[in-house]
Amino acid sequence: MTDHRDGHGEIAGLLLAAGGGRRLGGRPKALLEHRGRLLVEHAVEVLRAAGCGTVHVVLGAQAAEVRERAELDGCVLVDNPAWASGMGSSLRAGLGSLAGTGVRAALVSLVDQPGIGPAAVSRVLGAFENDSSLVSAAYDGVRGHPVLLGAAHWAGIAATATGDRGARAYLREHAAAVRLVECADAAEPYDIDTEADLGHLE
Repeated sequence: MTDHRDGHGEIAGLLLAAGGGRRLGGRPKALLEHRGRLLVEHAVEVLRAAGCGTVHVVLGAQAAEVRERAELDGCVLVDNPAWASGMGSSLRAGLGSLAGTGVRAALVSLVDQPGIGPAAVSRVLGAFENDSSLVSAAYDGVRGHPVLLGAAHWAGIAATATGDRGARAYLREHAAAVRLVECADAAEPYDIDTEADLGHLE
């Protein structure tokens, strides 16, 4: 599955886009608009522009509407019926969809962080070495997204990904193995969580 065009064919983009936007009046984050496009489309384009050959998108809240409205050609769409239980279930569903594909690492990004563009994602991708790699973007030394999870870690991450924690617990336990890549000069890691955060959208 090597993608000679970008050199990162062994790494799949894994976009977590299942959230229901509870604090946004129940508007799914994937369907918010940014620069004339849906957030989920914007996030997929960032992953592709950074060099991810394959992109898996985990859908949850109003998944049928996202499938209908969003242009996600070429993506592998993964439904997470348990999306309401938190990000952990979406991460498990996404990693499960990558099992057996031959991909050696997953580059995990969140749909509600449009301030993180291809420059930061590309830096994290560039730190990949092998199946055992654990890489995280850092902002002034504080770990954030995106994170790169080598395939050797997927089972362990899936076992500890509960509630809204995602890979946080696993990465904390394996902190000594996590390579931090400073991205504060290349991205703004804000989340679109509340009505006030909508001001970040353009």
